[in-house]
Amino acid sequence: MLRQQDVGHRIVVRRIVGIREGRTLFSDALGELVELSETHITLSTDAGPLRVPVAEVHRAKRVPPARRPTAAAVVALELAADEAWPAPVRGRLGDWLLRWADGWTGRANSALPAGDPDRPLPAALDAVQRWYAERGGSALVNTPLPLAAPVGAELDARGWTSRPPVLVQTVPLRTLTAPPETVPADVHPGRVAMPAAADPPPPASPAGTPPVTLTGTPTDDWLAICAGRKGGLPDAARHVLTAVDRVRFAELRVDGRLLAIGRGTVTGGGRWLGLGLLEVLPEARRRGFATAVVRALADWGADEGAARAFLQVEQSNTGAVTLYRRLGFTTHHTYLTRVAPTA
Repeated sequence: MLRQQDVGHRIVVRRIVGIREGRTLFSDALGELVELSETHITLSTDAGPLRVPVAEVHRAKRVPPARRPTAAAVVALELAADEAWPAPVRGRLGDWLLRWADGWTGRANSALPAGDPDRPLPAALDAVQRWYAERGGSALVNTPLPLAAPVGAELDARGWTSRPPVLVQTVPLRTLTAPPETVPADVHPGRVAMPAAADPPPPASPAGTPPVTLTGTPTDDWLAICAGRKGGLPDAARHVLTAVDRVRFAELRVDGRLLAIGRGTVTGGGRWLGLGLLEVLPEARRRGFATAVVRALADWGADEGAARAFLQVEQSNTGAVTLYRRLGFTTHHTYLTRVAPTA
């Protein structure tokens, strides 16, 4: 059986679903273990969340992780994320992107080494440092792993430090808009039966959850919460937040007071819904507000034609990682923000 140490890992569960003509019927499910309690196992599958009563579990074990995404898939997602968080000042070094937003957030003020810099690696990194020095900032480089491993090795040799690892997580959009399945759609002895892939109606919000409003531009109190989280909002920040063709700002209010916010974008050729700036005021947490904001943005993204959602979260932010895992997110890849040594 499984243990708490298996939460967050890929597992296979064989459950007993009945008896037919004297033969036990089993259904196998494969996915990431989201929650393990005394009564239920919850896992995230490709078809959506699956909650299995422990009494029905015949066998469950951890299995090797899924195949890593290709380099092309990592680059495509990184470019979709860049499009969703556009720095007002941009440059290029071959295929590499150079981004500057007056120091507001690491993502908007770092080089993205995706592709060929059109020169030897040491010369490319020298050029990166000069570009940021000309703008009065310290050079940062985002290194998607394992794609940018050679860049990381060169930065190690130069004495660059690293900020905490960031998880780039993804989920099929239908997982966010569909209710959890509890009974497989098709059962045969000895065959794998996964939850139905058809999209059922979205679940109702938790009892008492106020509606979420989506707007095309952020309100003043939305910006105030964002500023508190990100340490102020320079002019460059407003560009980063709003300079996207398809963007929505989510608000959840109680008695007129804004208690939860979020931001959604559709980029990457319309394929990706990017989720970010999800924030619930401390006194309003553990009431389902964050989930309601995510689902509202997911519904909008689905209406816009997006197929998958992504977000970026620091690995050390265990509360957020746990929330996203319960919603069905799994890690696509990881990146490090590398910081140039002080002169």
